Amino acid sequence: MNIYIREMKAHRKSLIFWCVGIFLLIAASMEKYAASSLVSGQSMNDLISKMPKAVQSMFGAGTFDLSKAIGYYGVIFIYIILMATIHASIIGANIISKEEEDKTAEFLFSKPASRMKIITSKLLAAFTNIIVFNVVTSLSSIVFVKHFSKGEAVTGDIAKLMIGMFILQLIFMSFGMGLAAVSKNPKIALPTTTGAMLVTYILSLAIDINSKLDNLKYFTPFKYFDAKNLLYGKGFEPIYIILSAVIIVVLFGVTYIFYEKRDLKI
Repeated sequence: MNIYIREMKAHRKSLIFWCVGIFLLIAASMEKYAASSLVSGQSMNDLISKMPKAVQSMFGAGTFDLSKAIGYYGVIFIYIILMATIHASIIGANIISKEEEDKTAEFLFSKPASRMKIITSKLLAAFTNIIVFNVVTSLSSIVFVKHFSKGEAVTGDIAKLMIGMFILQLIFMSFGMGLAAVSKNPKIALPTTTGAMLVTYILSLAIDINSKLDNLKYFTPFKYFDAKNLLYGKGFEPIYIILSAVIIVVLFGVTYIFYEKRDLKI
């Protein structure tokens, strides 16, 4: 069986689960916006502005105009990003290490295919998974935000956020793949990847709370494509795009180099 198709079938149920989950998150969140819009949007903005900065950062609020659907979507976007990056981390780590964990590596490598071809097929399968997740997220977001936007143009803003999210997905997918390829123990790749992702997320919150930590923003990808900056700030900053590209290319390179050389546990 073609390795790409084999990987897609192996992750099919998981992908459906994640896509349904993100659809429900967006639908439920925007329904809450509809309910909260019964209260004056300006009153909600005033209420949020009086909260401690730490609380505002935790909920991604304080900057967004909650009287508008796209502003409310900006608040919940951090939770969408978290789901996307967790999914990308899992797919990246699992797609490399699952044969060793399942003790099926011998079956895979008995086939007439080089390790480079195997890793390329796995990478393409992982890439397809995050594209599908991103497309489902994009379409769900456009449908629900447009429905509650009262005729305001929102597609362009959502497209910006989705592009940023896709780059973050690539970063954490490549990190998971690279770590799984380097690690001698396949079981630690997934928890280490998700742990690192959560640490960088917490760091991004800390930077929002304490401006003295601003120089640390280069160490957390969550600050590269921050919703507040994409919608109301400088947008896509060249330094973050270049930094993201370097991280992704280096980590994919690490994946190929170390997977080619490693002794697999059969």
